[in-house]
Parts: sequence; C-alpha cells; structure tokens
Amino acid sequence: MAVQSFIIVTGLSGAGKTQAVRSLEDMGYFCVDNIPPALIPKFAELCYQSKSDINKVALVVDIRGGEFFDSLSEVLSELDRMGTRYHILFLEASEETLIRRFKESRRSHPLSHDGEVLQWVREERTILEELRGSAHKIIDTSDMSPTQLKEEINNLYGDSADTSRLRITVVSFGYKYGIPMDSDLIFDVRFLPNPHYDPALRPLTGNHPEVQNFVLSTPNAVSFLDKLFDITEFLLPQYVKEGKNTLMIAIGCTGGMHRSVTVANKLTEHLKSKNYRAKVRHRDTGRITGSGE
Repeated sequence: MAVQSFIIVTGLSGAGKTQAVRSLEDMGYFCVDNIPPALIPKFAELCYQSKSDINKVALVVDIRGGEFFDSLSEVLSELDRMGTRYHILFLEASEETLIRRFKESRRSHPLSHDGEVLQWVREERTILEELRGSAHKIIDTSDMSPTQLKEEINNLYGDSADTSRLRITVVSFGYKYGIPMDSDLIFDVRFLPNPHYDPALRPLTGNHPEVQNFVLSTPNAVSFLDKLFDITEFLLPQYVKEGKNTLMIAIGCTGGMHRSVTVANKLTEHLKSKNYRAKVRHRDTGRITGSGE
C-alpha cells in the first residue's frame, strides 16, 4: 500500500509539536519523534516499498537533533530528488507564550545550558528561519488551546477531510492584542460604529443581536458587508483552483469584542449559505477590555 501522507513536523520548541504529533497519532498516523534527519530518506524509501498497512507517516524533526539537525536542508533536497511527496508542518508561537510555557512546564530550552529561556528562543527562531520559509503550513499556537490545535490538525490531515473543498476559519481579533500570525486575509473593521461607547452594549459582544444591530446600523456598514461577501466569493474559487485546502480570514477591530465579532459571524453565516465549510473563532472575547473597545 502506497504512502498517502508523509508529514514532517517541525518548529519552535514549546510551540506544540508534541500535541500535534499526538493528534496525528490519534488519526492513525505512524509517528516517529526526534528522528535524525539523515535517516529520513531511508525511512521514506522503506515506507514506500513496504507492503504493510502503514500509509500515513508523521516525523518530528527539530533542534533537539543537535548537529544532526544541520543536515535537514540536504535531506529535503534528497527527498525531492527521490520524488518523495512530503508536507512540512511548522509550529511557532510568540516569545511571551514560549517563555510562559517553559516556566509552567519547568523544562529547560533544548539549546540552554544555563537556565535562560529568552536568549535561546530567539536563537532557535533564527536557526529555523530558512526552514520556516520552506514550510507548506505554518500554525501560530500562541492563542490556541490544546483542543483548538487538535481541531486544526484534524481539519488539515484528518481522513474526513475533503481536500477538494476549502476549509475556512474566520477569526475575530483585537488589534491591541496583535494580528493572528497565520492569517491569509485580514480585514480591518475599526471604521464601523463602536458599541464600546454605549454603556448598555459595552459588556456584551458581537454575539448579541443588540450589538450586531448597532454595528450594522449605517448604510456604510451594510455596504461594506456586501462588498466583503463579494470579494470573498470571488477569491475563494481562485484559492480552490490553486489547490489550497485551508484558509484563515481574520477580522479585526480595536479590542476584538464587538465589531470584529459581528462581522466574523455574518461572514461565516454567509459562507455556510454558499456551501463552504466555514467555522468561526473569536480569539479575544474572553479578555478584559480597556478603553476604546
């Protein structure tokens, strides 16, 4: 039986590679953690020649390999020469997130010999910069729970995935907390009416009808929504034609509570009405907002 999926999982230490490979293992992937890169071509050859039922493989390769890791670029070139079809999944997170995770787990960074974290997080990011540029999919796990990461992995690689149809995630966010790193399209809706300045609406979110009615109360807001629907309807078939099977559309306002949530909900509803596989995620609604929404 031929190998149908050959995934190389890599990325920053603490970014969630262990969770990702566990999710892949749950989906029936044959997983090998911390394999020396030099062994990958031989392993791939064995998999493709084997008559066993191993048809989905995931290999974790990262900085823990030490000097062996330096050969990964050459190994990838060898896989290309062999005609091996592989997919590189790269996981990353913000410096603040990685430092917090190392402190919570009480584990040291693989490069560290002195207990320092920040210095080595930055060093590792520099070392992996070229590999990141070769990745087929990059996931920023900074604002993801383990459950959300597992869902994302399942959407990407699960057996139930119909790769001929685009899977869309619409994410609302607040600019004050940063733009989602793995966004494909970003729309800024800070020009819409702001419910933050209405005391009755301030504690609510764009999930409430009262807030939605306020945000979409002007002709400009209605016109924008129509144009947003038009541009996404135009773009999505183009992405499908190019073979893209996942897309993240980010909708941002100041705090990620009202305007972006409203628009993200409306866009998701519209995409579903057009038979796209769309889901919505509100990244920042659980945060305590300050002034300006």
